[in-house]
Amino acid sequence: MRELKLLRNAFRLVLVLWAGSLWSLAAWVAPTLFYAQGDRHLAGLLASRLFSIETYLGIGVALLAALHAARSRFLWGYVAAGLLAVNEWLLKPVMQSALAQGGAAGLSFGAWHGVSALLYIAACVCVLLLVWNEDFR
Repeated sequence: MRELKLLRNAFRLVLVLWAGSLWSLAAWVAPTLFYAQGDRHLAGLLASRLFSIETYLGIGVALLAALHAARSRFLWGYVAAGLLAVNEWLLKPVMQSALAQGGAAGLSFGAWHGVSALLYIAACVCVLLLVWNEDFR
């Protein structure tokens, strides 16, 4: 019984840390990179890497949730991890192509970046809803 409570609390902690890291990256880490780094290309590479790390972190949390007894109440977390995966494996290559070629599928890099940002913010909102609405007991 005590081990179960410890696992529940550990999962809750991981979830809240994930939510915080998602929001922190969007709210201040990525903007600070572009403010502090004079080379915008380097700042973009660093931000891209951090967003990739968030994707893998989200998938890891979703996998842990799938093992959790309250896995059915983690729906918003699964949606968030899915949005991050779409961003990483579908949109990122399109964005790289648009950056290299001046556009992709009729849209500029900036337009694709906007779509990517919207998906990321949607994932952040999903995790916020998850933390707000669930207690995972």
